[in-house]
Amino acid sequence: MAPFDSSSTPAPETAGAGLPVRAPTAILVVDDHDLLRLGVCALVQAQASSSGARIEVFEAANVADALALYDTHQAAIGLVLLDLALPDTHGLSGLAEFRLRFPAARIVVLSGTGNSTLAQGVLALGASAFLPKSADLKEVVSFIRACGLLDPEAAGNPPPAVPKALSGYAEFAHASAWQELTPRQMQVLQWVLEGKANKEIAQLANLSEGTVKNHVSTILLLFGMRSRAQLISTLH
Repeated sequence: MAPFDSSSTPAPETAGAGLPVRAPTAILVVDDHDLLRLGVCALVQAQASSSGARIEVFEAANVADALALYDTHQAAIGLVLLDLALPDTHGLSGLAEFRLRFPAARIVVLSGTGNSTLAQGVLALGASAFLPKSADLKEVVSFIRACGLLDPEAAGNPPPAVPKALSGYAEFAHASAWQELTPRQMQVLQWVLEGKANKEIAQLANLSEGTVKNHVSTILLLFGMRSRAQLISTLH
């Protein structure tokens, strides 16, 4: 898939023998909504032009294409903006797969659901930040700027781990439990928190009720909870 803005001849990664590889100057936007990708691309390009930076924006509408693009251009991509609800993902499976394949990738998760439980799961899986889609796109651009991609002078500054409004989530008492969950267990947990019964979850996940019951039991054990009600009350 072609980048949103590419020059006819990319600059070489090295200017000569012994010189360091250039810093990443590209962003990968992964979302199945064309308008959101277009909005992010346009805003990033406008900000880059005003600061004199040169930045490429690659686009993908699913995780499979995103992984292929990142594999090809990872030396240039300094940040991945990843939507959770993609055609080929379930729950946090897209983020989990990306982190498994490319553990060094810097990923900011975009989600249509902005709750603390989901945010903690995202951060526990190693994302640099979690931004609800209800947030102003300028917040996304602010994070990109903090990464040094839009402002060459800021390239040496460490980007914020999470937006200030979400920093409390990183202190969540059950962070270690989140890290133990598999992507499937995270999806089951989300459904449990939505109040769905095992039978409903089994139908949604195409699993047997016995398998769902085992997942729920494991989740309760990891979080040190005695019942679904206690789990829901604590994590909501």
